[in-house]
Amino acid sequence: MEYGKMAAVSGIRAIISVHHSLILQHSFRLTPLQLASTCLTWRHCSSSNGPKLPLNTENKSLLENLNLLGVDVKMARKRQAAVFRNASTNEMGLAQFLQRKGASSKVIASIVSRYPRAITWSVEHLEQRWQLWRNVLNTDAEILRVLDRSPESFFRSSDNQNLEKNIAFLISLGLSSKDLHRLLTTAPRTFSNSLELNKQRVEFLEDICLELGGNNPELFAKSVISKNLYILIRSTKRVRANIDNLKTSLKLSDSKLLALLEGQGAEILDLSNEYLKKNFNSLEQKITLLGCKKGDIKKLIINYPVILYSGPSTLNSKLDCLLKEGITIKQILEKPRVLEFSIQNITGRLKELQRVGYNFEKNGISILYVSSKRFVAKIEKLSAIAEE
Repeated sequence: MEYGKMAAVSGIRAIISVHHSLILQHSFRLTPLQLASTCLTWRHCSSSNGPKLPLNTENKSLLENLNLLGVDVKMARKRQAAVFRNASTNEMGLAQFLQRKGASSKVIASIVSRYPRAITWSVEHLEQRWQLWRNVLNTDAEILRVLDRSPESFFRSSDNQNLEKNIAFLISLGLSSKDLHRLLTTAPRTFSNSLELNKQRVEFLEDICLELGGNNPELFAKSVISKNLYILIRSTKRVRANIDNLKTSLKLSDSKLLALLEGQGAEILDLSNEYLKKNFNSLEQKITLLGCKKGDIKKLIINYPVILYSGPSTLNSKLDCLLKEGITIKQILEKPRVLEFSIQNITGRLKELQRVGYNFEKNGISILYVSSKRFVAKIEKLSAIAEE
């Protein structure tokens, strides 16, 4: 039986691979983003592999230039010391390039301090990479924000061809321009992965769908990636362990597990295995002490799996804060979104509601997770009533 199931998965996998191949070929000819860089001649910057100075000898003119740019040389040396032995670098060209794109001197210095290898890129190669990113992001300012937050995401890989192929591949999965935008700003390392690695991880997701009895593995993979932007930069071993742990802990059938993963359950698949287990066990212990049954815990996690994002200390503090104000555990289980907010936000709202005499037993707790604008309007309305 199990052998037949695996054979069926392998057969469907072969069909999907052919389908992906056809879509990918089409994507290279004409993508929705109209990849502007396809006419460029690809060439890696050679200065990082160029002449090196003798061992333990640093490039003095490079050090002078970096000091002029305000770079934290001590930090840069600690991160990538070999760069300082390059006989030829392009720190001034990099600075001028980023300055033309709108970067301040402070941002440029910070980028080089944290990822000094950036100074080995030629201006031509920088421009090619920049244009590829602009096919996904709308403005130079957006790219600079990503660079300022994570220089490694832009400079980690110098393989522009691989980047272009990754963009085309992700488009072939049916991901929208908005999805690609979110991926590049939130999990840019996805685009630094080798094309083959991204393909393997997508195939892994499709195989999970087939193993659980799903009939649309391509849509499943697209859905999981859209819901969890980190999924393609996490090992398949980690994701598999989390899926198995959820199935065992919640005692889910294949169909129930598939439904969970197609929904909000996808959002917690990137967590470390130990962190997920620890949070599950802590939640189970806390809820049990409050008089709930295992069925209540199962229902809570199925309806609101992102609760497992919160560590024990944070979650317990939120629960205690709500319970202290007379809110029941039954109300929390029915409206778990109340736990989305920070403890400071929850405390602040509870104080405001207490001031206007809000009755949680009569009116419910939905008010605790409405938007700030709606909350303020509600408080003003309740204040006016209280003054009458």
